[in-house]
Order: sequence, then C-alpha cells, then structure tokens
Amino acid sequence: MRESGIAATVVDEAGNIGLSGRELWVLAGAVVVVLALVVGYALFRYLSKTPGERFASVVGSLDSVAVLMHSDPDPDAMASAVAAAEIARERGTDTGIYYPGRIQRDENRAVETVLDLQFERIERADEVQEPGVVLVDHNTTRDLKNGGTLDITAVVDHHPGGGTGRRFTDVRTELGACASILTEYFSDLGRVPDDAWINPHPENEKGQVQLETSREEGWLPASISTGLVYGIQSDTKNLTNGCTPADFEALRYLYDGIDDEKLDRMANPDVTAETLEVKARAIHDRDVRSPFAVSDVGTVSNAESIPQAADELERLDSITAVIVLGDKDGVIRLAGRSSDDRVHMGKLLDTLTQDIPLAGGGGHARMGGGRISIEHMEGIGPREGVSRQEMRERLFDAMNGEV
Repeated sequence: MRESGIAATVVDEAGNIGLSGRELWVLAGAVVVVLALVVGYALFRYLSKTPGERFASVVGSLDSVAVLMHSDPDPDAMASAVAAAEIARERGTDTGIYYPGRIQRDENRAVETVLDLQFERIERADEVQEPGVVLVDHNTTRDLKNGGTLDITAVVDHHPGGGTGRRFTDVRTELGACASILTEYFSDLGRVPDDAWINPHPENEKGQVQLETSREEGWLPASISTGLVYGIQSDTKNLTNGCTPADFEALRYLYDGIDDEKLDRMANPDVTAETLEVKARAIHDRDVRSPFAVSDVGTVSNAESIPQAADELERLDSITAVIVLGDKDGVIRLAGRSSDDRVHMGKLLDTLTQDIPLAGGGGHARMGGGRISIEHMEGIGPREGVSRQEMRERLFDAMNGEV
C-alpha cells in the first residue's frame, strides 16, 4: 500500500482506490454540514409559519382526526371544535367531533340546536378510532375513561395545565376564549368571513359533523363565524371578564360574517323551570361571610344548573367570590366565580380536591369547577373523610387564603 502526500488517495495491493484518514474526516464533516443546513432550513421554514399554518399542516398530514371536547362542552368548546374540524376537512382529512359527559346547560343545548351541530358522545378512549386526536378548550383527558391511552396529536387551549400535543401545542392562558385562537388560525390561512352563506352541516355515514366547502374557496361559512363570536362572548361574559386585545381583534375579524338571527337565539335561550328553581335556592340558602359566599343547592337533576346558579349568585351586591355546590348521581359538582384578585378560583378548586381520591378541579382565575365523589369525600373503609358541612368550611377557608 502506498500513499503520496498527507491527503492523498490510498491504493492497496489489489489496486483498489480508497481515501486516506484525513479525507474521510473531511468527507464526514461535509456530510454533517449539509445535514445541518437541511435540518436548519426545515426548522426555519417551520418556525416561519404562523400558528394557523402549523396547525393546518399537522392535521392535514393525517387521514383522519378526532376533535375532542371536554366533558361539559360549552359554546367556546363547541365553536373551537367545529373550527378545528373545518381546518382539517379543508385539507382532505376526515373528522369526527367527540365529547364525554353530557350537554345539558340551556345555552349549550341552544348552540348545538341553532347551529345544527352533530357531535358524538363517548365514554371510553377506545371509542375513538381516528389515528390522531386534537384537544380543544382543554389540555388533558382526565374526564375520559382510559384517556391516557390516546395519542394526543395537537392541543389548542386557553386554560392552565401541563397537557401537550405530540406534534403541536398552542396554549394561551392570557386569552379569554379558545375560539379567539381558532379565529386567528382562519386569519393566518386567509379565510374571509362570509355573511351571505349558511353552512348546512350535512352528516356523514358515521353521524359525525361533515362540513361542506364554502361557495367560494377561502370564504368562511357564517355558521362557523357566528359560533366563534358567541364562544368568545360566552367565555368572557359579553366581553366584560378576561377579554384581551386579541379577543377583540378576533371579534372584529369575524363580525361582518355572522348570522344575527342565530346569534340572538343562542344568546337568549329558553330556561328550564329547574334552572330557575336552583338559582332561587342558591340565593335563598346562601351563606355569606363578606365578601365571600357559599351555597349548597342539594341534589339536582341537571348538573349544568349549578354553574348557572353561581353566575346568578355572583351578581349579588358586595360579593366578590362565590362557590355553589350541588350533587347529581353521587357526585358533588362545584362551580366557582371570582372578581376578587386575591382569589384565583381555578387554583383554589384544584388545591381543595387534590387530597380526595378521584376528585378534580381547576379553571381560570375568574371561573373554576370541580367534581368530588360523595363516597370518596366521606371516606371509604378506615380512611377519615370530610363531611359536606366541613367541605363548606374548607371553601371559605380557601377563599380567605387559609388553605
């Protein structure tokens, strides 16, 4: 074998030509540089995309995707789910929209009916057959049986929490509504709200929502714009609670494309007699320790009447934070509202339920909710439990900063 020069080629005794050690290092370095440039360019291209473009790219890369709402879908969750499904559908991805729990609150049922939305109620994670899952308006699947087995592809939310998507996560706790984020996506993608066309929402063979293409490419159906506007209004209490410049910008973008008649029907739904009775009970049986109030409305047949009662009780003069509790099917539901900067309602209810098995709570600074199994709260076997009255005292202690 002979070598001529430091970086010369090497010829072995059989006449095969190879590279010297130094040339191999140079070649390897060149390959690394090229790979770094390719990866860097790809990363640059990805990061230079807007959030809406990145979300569309992720959901558009799947054959089908499940959009999953939380267990008590409200107008913000419904509008956000339909919007996410529309973005996926436009890229040829089949979609299904699912939720555990029930849709019972009057305004939530009105949104589902007025916009003719078709959702599928599920109880277990294995009922979701799509390979990808998008969470909207929540970032964990704690209310779905075996929810931890799902492959969460993307998360779009405005609630606190550590849940993330494997390929995409957009959680903005500073915003008043998740619908504002989805509205921004439509703007990123060049969709223009259209006030002249109402989407009929035909169903596919699985009974899931299947959105039609707008009459002109790039137009955003009025039903979607209307739902997003009401989702923002609902989650910000008509733009008076937690609304940010981004939320107002979303409304400005959508407003020319809404259906006024449908928006009015959703905002002013009929109210059931039980809801009025639970509201009256909450006010009559309230325990006020100024500036806080707690009210136990007892057993109810419609759990969604509890947060509505909290909304009503919060309006009382001199009350800055309120928690209403009631039970249905052996589970105590908690609904909290706060206009007091000292009381972060979501963190408060999360802390209170942490030491009780199978309980959970959370939410925003101004609004929160929780669930506690009565059986587990009162203690099983030798474990010492907490009575209902003791829970009420804990609620007051927590609002006073003593928990």
